[in-house]
Amino acid sequence: MSRWINDWKLLLVAAVLIGGAPFVPEPHLVGKIRWVGGGAVGMQAMDWLDLVWHASPLSLLLRLAVLRLRKPRTAS
Repeated sequence: MSRWINDWKLLLVAAVLIGGAPFVPEPHLVGKIRWVGGGAVGMQAMDWLDLVWHASPLSLLLRLAVLRLRKPRTAS
């Protein structure tokens, strides 16, 4: 499991494809974030799970970026 969860290339592709699909008329993740930003009126459990599904690759990519930036430097 840690093999794909730490692969930034795979996570980047997944973030673009899963986070953006369907791309027309607007990316799905953008629509869900707008919905939540507007008060989440009418959102049901399935909508929240859909938001988590579409946002998960992006959150894993951000997690990996933070871990790489916080990596301690070794003394030479």
